Amino acid sequence: MEEKAKESNMGYISGSGRPLIADTSLKPMDRIDGFYVRPGAFGVLGATDMGVGVNFTVQSRGATSVELLLFERKAEKPFATLKFPETYKVGYVYSMIVFGLNIEEFEYAYRLDGPYQPEKGLLFDKTKLLLDPYAKAVTGQSEWGVGTGWGHYHARVVQNDFDWGKYRQPMLPMEDLVIYELHVRGFTKHSSSKVENPGTFLGLMEKVPYLKDLGVNAVELMPIFEFDEMRDSREVNGNHLVDYWGYNPVSFFSPNTSYAASTEYNREGSELKRLISFLHENGMEVILDVVFNHTAEGDEKGPFFSFKGFDNNVYYMLTPEGRYYNFSGCGNTLNCNHPMVQQMILDCLRYWVTMYRVDGFRFDLASILGRNEDGSPMNKPPLLQSLAMDPILGHVKLIAEAWDAGGLYQVGTFPAWNRWAEWNGMYRDHLRSFLKGDGGMAKDAVNRIMGSPDLYDPEIRGSNASVNFITCHDGFTLNDLYSYNQKHNEENGWKNTDGSDDNRSWNCGKEGVTRDPQILKLRRKLMRNACAVLLCSRGVPMLLAGDEFCNSQGGNNNPYCQDNEISWLNWNQLKTNRDMFEFFRYMIHFRHCHPALRGKLGAALCGFPEISWQGKTPMEQSFEWDSRVIGVMFAGAPKGGTDDVVFVAVNAFWEEQEMKLPKPPDRSGWRVCIDTGEENPEDCIVEGREIRLAEENKIVLKPRSVQILTVVRTG
Repeated sequence: MEEKAKESNMGYISGSGRPLIADTSLKPMDRIDGFYVRPGAFGVLGATDMGVGVNFTVQSRGATSVELLLFERKAEKPFATLKFPETYKVGYVYSMIVFGLNIEEFEYAYRLDGPYQPEKGLLFDKTKLLLDPYAKAVTGQSEWGVGTGWGHYHARVVQNDFDWGKYRQPMLPMEDLVIYELHVRGFTKHSSSKVENPGTFLGLMEKVPYLKDLGVNAVELMPIFEFDEMRDSREVNGNHLVDYWGYNPVSFFSPNTSYAASTEYNREGSELKRLISFLHENGMEVILDVVFNHTAEGDEKGPFFSFKGFDNNVYYMLTPEGRYYNFSGCGNTLNCNHPMVQQMILDCLRYWVTMYRVDGFRFDLASILGRNEDGSPMNKPPLLQSLAMDPILGHVKLIAEAWDAGGLYQVGTFPAWNRWAEWNGMYRDHLRSFLKGDGGMAKDAVNRIMGSPDLYDPEIRGSNASVNFITCHDGFTLNDLYSYNQKHNEENGWKNTDGSDDNRSWNCGKEGVTRDPQILKLRRKLMRNACAVLLCSRGVPMLLAGDEFCNSQGGNNNPYCQDNEISWLNWNQLKTNRDMFEFFRYMIHFRHCHPALRGKLGAALCGFPEISWQGKTPMEQSFEWDSRVIGVMFAGAPKGGTDDVVFVAVNAFWEEQEMKLPKPPDRSGWRVCIDTGEENPEDCIVEGREIRLAEENKIVLKPRSVQILTVVRTG
């Protein structure tokens, strides 16, 4: 290493690939532990290849000294320890260029010294090895389920030289999205997936033609930041349980290396970039599920590997006694509105947008991002405003899970600046209740289908603030929603105490698996009902991966720890339940073909209002408590075009009901496109098989069924 340091002094460029910054005019000023060094680029946090060397920059308000430790690849002990001189510090920032380093030949970590005063939140410990908060790649995690065994992490310098070519990102309007939420590992890990690289980014890439055929145009990836799947690793009933979902971040800037099919030394993220590029080429956007509400360091009893050692009282919300606030339910809460943390989050998201071409972010427990340092909700949270106004993030989708584990529920009131959309938890709850036949839910169901104007004022929040969903990773699958009355989480090892008890599910007469043909028929009808209503609702629909072919988790509504067949998609079900896939596929296509559903049209030429609703008759604008029949109509016309009119009729009652439709325009009639009340599944898609007009503007809704109609010319 010393010889390489000397060579760099003569102008040789070390490292491989193309450095981010190449400046051969930089000259060493000092020598530390055999390496030539000089003060670095203080404004470039993290580790950056400069061509003549590597720039290392970190910040800490409370540290009294900082050491950089260099390791050979996979080595536990460092080959060099470089203490930052006081002259290499500006404010709270330490920066040093180390000459002669080949980025492929080393890993790095830090040691910081400073006061140890837990009651003040100060936990400096010069014996602890610390991961760079701005690390672009984390070592020791590349094999799933196998940790470093050291109790600490190393980082690598990443060469960002991926060739994106000349293509453009899809840049789809928010209202045109059909989002598909999936887990990278679980999507293809099952042997039935038949991919060459199961459980990886490349495995998902092999399934892109399937996604394109289904018709979705946005993929929401559950956490792909480097996380510690070995947290709470344990054995339950012979199964090895891990932190499978990934809501346990170790490093915000680093992709999960265990999701790569190969080891990507100093090219970490290349397979993810290939995946994103391929999705874009196929017209699909990529939304990352990001976790900025907590870290894997947990509470006072948790591990100590990064943020605790850099500035515990800066990165985390602490009580006056120096203990951790736990609004995340995971032991600690990130102090998001501290200026340093806010800067880190902004830098992080900009990095994923510029280096990975990500199209959007879904923020887990986003209400935490609006809490002050003492945990109190803020009126105008600076972080949320900064994200909304940031120029680099200007075209990026921002989606909030508008609640947290501390009881702050902000669905409909999340600080938005007309930029943020929300996971609409009320849509899920109200539609689940209404569709299974609960009383008193008709008006709520109408509001949700109409885009929740009672929650999101179109004049203030626009028409695309609501991300509608009936199922997501957190809860029952669609199949289980209509197969179980209660959760069945015994395999998680917590005696079925974990997971939500408010599922609003119905087993249709038999708990769990059954061979009863009538129960099975009813379950599938209810699944089709949910799909049809979701894809014909104003707002942005989101589907859970596998729902389109009746994927089941055996009644487990919280399989966060199940890295096995409980969570992995069984692709054999696609063959078994092909009719359900075709129904989902058709409904997605139907939504793409009808802009009135997405709110993209001008006033209808026929005079129909943009959105209207009714009960059994067009004049019925109020409901009895026990009403279970609703109709919602969307109408509009493009400039110079003809009207697009879609009517959604829902009968959640267990008996047949008659509904009178609005009188159609002259020389027009109502055509039935979907009728889930048909006996045979293949007959539910009416459009394309026959022209079926509603007689005298009346339709008969079979028990627990949905009809979707459009207006067609008759003369």
